[in-house]
Amino acid sequence: MDDHDDLQEARALRRRIVGDAYVNEATSSTDPVAVEFQDYLTRTAWGVWTREGPLSLRDRSLLVLAMTAALGRMDEFALHLAAAPRAGVTDAEIDEFLFQLVAYCGAPAGVSARRELVRVRAARDAEPQPEG
Repeated sequence: MDDHDDLQEARALRRRIVGDAYVNEATSSTDPVAVEFQDYLTRTAWGVWTREGPLSLRDRSLLVLAMTAALGRMDEFALHLAAAPRAGVTDAEIDEFLFQLVAYCGAPAGVSARRELVRVRAARDAEPQPEG
């Protein structure tokens, strides 16, 4: 695959995981530097998600949750927390993940992550569910 195909694959996966609304907002700028930045970010951060290998989307999602929480990047943690079910991560796995986070990264990281978890789940649960 060439760079263009790699970027297209990364863009498609980014949309699949974090959703059209977020990607549309993030990529809506007409500023050429902002557009170039988004392409670079997508190629780099989402391109790694498209790699072939033993890590599933679920595994990658859990890793991103762990890294963003450990680094205290709560905006990104919240984004990936909301997207985690689309990558195959269950609520029970995320609940258990918080215990691991506290044990290895400390209480402040765990408390901040738990606060975001409560906020993200409340927002999710308040959304109208499609009839089916």
